[in-house]
Amino acid sequence: MTTNTNSSTFSPPAIKAGPGEKTEATIALGWLHTAKFLTTAPELHFLPPLDVPEIAFVGRSNAGKSTCINTLTQQKQLAFASKKPGRTQHINLFSLGKQGVMDAVLTDLPGYGYAAVPKQDKIRWQQVMANYLVTRKNLMGIVLMCDPRHGLTELDEILLDVIRPRVQEGLKFLIVLTKADKLTRSEATKVLSITKLQAGGGEVMLFSAPKRKGIDDVAKLLWKWAHPEGSTTATPAVLPTSTEG
Repeated sequence: MTTNTNSSTFSPPAIKAGPGEKTEATIALGWLHTAKFLTTAPELHFLPPLDVPEIAFVGRSNAGKSTCINTLTQQKQLAFASKKPGRTQHINLFSLGKQGVMDAVLTDLPGYGYAAVPKQDKIRWQQVMANYLVTRKNLMGIVLMCDPRHGLTELDEILLDVIRPRVQEGLKFLIVLTKADKLTRSEATKVLSITKLQAGGGEVMLFSAPKRKGIDDVAKLLWKWAHPEGSTTATPAVLPTSTEG
């Protein structure tokens, strides 16, 4: 996978000043805006061992995963979206933290389920992803991207089964219903309700990059995951030099 290590950036979305909630959103979005490419790996053993919290983004190809990551970090091309869905087959890590001190990592896992990918590649990547989700020690949260027009698919359900033991042990879990702007209000309400029943203890949020919907809420949740109990800093780590595996 080709990953843009020189991510072009644009100005963070304007957030009106206000007490409480908006202040939290400003802090969370400012933190996410520090995201930088860390490394890419074709297999698990190429991933560096890390002690900081790691949050993984997963989902079917074309579910809007790259758009969501780029929107949350306010960077145009941090997460790479292939013109051929399903061809992006590397695990990509992005460091988070100000002033060169890493306090968390975002992980972009390969999209799955695209029909054009050869069967053997599908099987191999499903196994790689399952191993990552089960064995990655510092993984503390998972964000599953879902196109609400299609709902949770069989592969999404399999993923939920894989992570269920870790969720029961305290792993954080969020389903992001992307492309919410393509739903009517009644459709959005219905799919939100249904997905909450399917989430198995995880949280569910509607999200739309064009309509700027859900951005603040998702950002605040990710910040809280990485900075539990209201702490303003997580256990920091010196930012390692970017490498490609």
